[in-house]
Amino acid sequence: MGAVIVLSLPLILFALLLGVGCYLCGRAKGRREAYANAQVFGAPAPPPGSVATTTTISSYSDKASSRV
Repeated sequence: MGAVIVLSLPLILFALLLGVGCYLCGRAKGRREAYANAQVFGAPAPPPGSVATTTTISSYSDKASSRV
């Protein structure tokens, strides 16, 4: 029984340390990648092959003033 504890306890501790180390390294790598490739939130890009049309606020105000 003593041999089982002597052999398995270091293996269990090593596995726990390895798991914690991989977790911490992966978290740090993920945060570095998140800061390097920050997401930009805005209007989505049109699909390829389509014509992009833009409407500005000034074009709305021009139409509204021409109706008066």
